[in-house]
Amino acid sequence: MGEMEGLRATPDKLALKSSVALVMDQDTDEVLFSKNSQAVLPIASITKLMTAVVVTDAGLPLDEVLTVTQDDVDTEKGSRSRLSVGTQLTREEMLHLALMSSENRAAHALGRNYPGGLAVFVNAMNAKARSLGMTDTHYVEPTGLSSLNQSSAHDLATLVKLAHTHPLIRELSTSPQFLVDVGSRKLQFRNTNRLVSNPTWDIGLQKTGYITEAGRCLVMQASLAGRKLIMVFLDSSGLNTRLADAERVRRWVTQMTPKPVS
Repeated sequence: MGEMEGLRATPDKLALKSSVALVMDQDTDEVLFSKNSQAVLPIASITKLMTAVVVTDAGLPLDEVLTVTQDDVDTEKGSRSRLSVGTQLTREEMLHLALMSSENRAAHALGRNYPGGLAVFVNAMNAKARSLGMTDTHYVEPTGLSSLNQSSAHDLATLVKLAHTHPLIRELSTSPQFLVDVGSRKLQFRNTNRLVSNPTWDIGLQKTGYITEAGRCLVMQASLAGRKLIMVFLDSSGLNTRLADAERVRRWVTQMTPKPVS
């Protein structure tokens, strides 16, 4: 949608391939770089970051076993999942897979098992957004499969800043891989963001996202050149361009930071 609105053609000094980008100092809120940061677009699985915040804020038992049901199967996009109907995992394992591997059935099961059910959970997501002043943000479900889940880069930076205060979300979102026991076998899941395993990066929190309407999306908290930064990239054009954009920002921040005098 960002490309259709002409946002990707907006010139910027870093020649980013994302329609929308924002780089902000986490401690001071100083905006270092902005490209269409107020544009409201579909955010795909970046949605799962708010899902995680609502789940953890609720203080629900992390060791409670949840079951994947037919209700968790994606009927909107027809996406596949490695979690078959009947799979039983703890709430923490579901949260881990939702954040690290962007598992849609895990995220949906988390919302469905919220006290009061899915509708109450979505209301809680929107209420949390309002409480944070995220006026450009609206959620209709917990996975990001719906293009009606929308936000702006400015709002998402606010969400990343809040989510980073949750130790569990930081830990699970940056886990490189996770071995899950699904009863008859074990499944190996990997992080959808390969930068978490890159030694040149110090990432404290991350989430990727993709649906056709949203393009490739990425939000991160990372320490670069002695600063804690929040980065948001929405509607990137190709499979690897959101990561390449993050690398462009990393090089730019590093180059513009004065080196200490020995």
